[in-house]
Amino acid sequence: MIGFPGIGWGFTQNPVIFPLGETFALTWYALILVTGLLTAVWYCMRQTQHFGIKQDEVYDVLFCAVPAAVIGARLYYVAFDWANYKDDPITILYTWHGGLAIYGCIIGAVIAAVLFCKFRRVNTGAMLDLGAMGLLIGQAIGRWGNYVNGEIYGTETTLPWRMRVPSGQDVHPLFLYESLWNILGLVLLRLFMKKRKYNGQMFTIYVAWYGLGRAIMEGMRHPEFNLKIGEIMVSQLLAILSCVAALAILFVMTFFKKTAPLMEWTEARDEHEALRKERKGIVSDTEESEEVTNDVTEEPEEVSDEVAEEPEETEADTEEKVTEEEEAEDDGDADGREESGEEDKE
Repeated sequence: MIGFPGIGWGFTQNPVIFPLGETFALTWYALILVTGLLTAVWYCMRQTQHFGIKQDEVYDVLFCAVPAAVIGARLYYVAFDWANYKDDPITILYTWHGGLAIYGCIIGAVIAAVLFCKFRRVNTGAMLDLGAMGLLIGQAIGRWGNYVNGEIYGTETTLPWRMRVPSGQDVHPLFLYESLWNILGLVLLRLFMKKRKYNGQMFTIYVAWYGLGRAIMEGMRHPEFNLKIGEIMVSQLLAILSCVAALAILFVMTFFKKTAPLMEWTEARDEHEALRKERKGIVSDTEESEEVTNDVTEEPEEVSDEVAEEPEETEADTEEKVTEEEEAEDDGDADGREESGEEDKE
């Protein structure tokens, strides 16, 4: 049982929802992670217009970033816990046994997103700004998977919101701290979104914000869950360095760098996309709709020209008919005069 004795809450958790054969099982941890991912994608899709990103580009980058995030999370964990894998390296592939690190996840996803943006001519800063909010959502929800597994908690405490773990210890609920920290960061980024001055600014703020919180919480983490090099806690060191670097970048970009307009890059992206489709012989939906619109627009002009021409032809025909009738009358008068003249002679 994992509970909160200070407030009278207690829960009997079972990490497994139901088994899938003898080896695999559907776990609450996996379900919570997927829920966090889907929620993050849903939210980011609703914000794409603020960054000049197309929704198709978000889907495409996910196909690169999600696998890279899983690989990065695993490699980061294994690299700093190599002693448990060196004797049986095949177990590196057994991700269902646990052993994923969030910093490795972020690093892998960011590398994949940057490469994708370079290939597709999408502004990297704009994509990362959008992704920063998705990362905060995914992390805020995903941390509850650690609670279900009874892992990633802190050192002992007597605070009213202390968490009691199966060993009987009352500890800091680090999963809750980080979840609330990420939610607060999301709120701040959302409020700042329309005030950003350059692409990449929101992501840099995210790195600084998460690094600050993570550096503090790593110092409270139970030694059982620390990844170390000697006596150095790796994630805490990385959090401090990333926070300092992000703050330095924000300072330089805000006061010393002249930045381009936020949406200026979209023109080059659209030109590249049109050229790419032209080479593949693909006509975009926009182009097709423009052609249909032009056809529809031209048809009424042709009809109006025909309608305009008809009155002109009718007036001309009328004038010709009047002229012919007058000539006929003149001829008749002339014949009449000739006949009368002949009668007088007779």
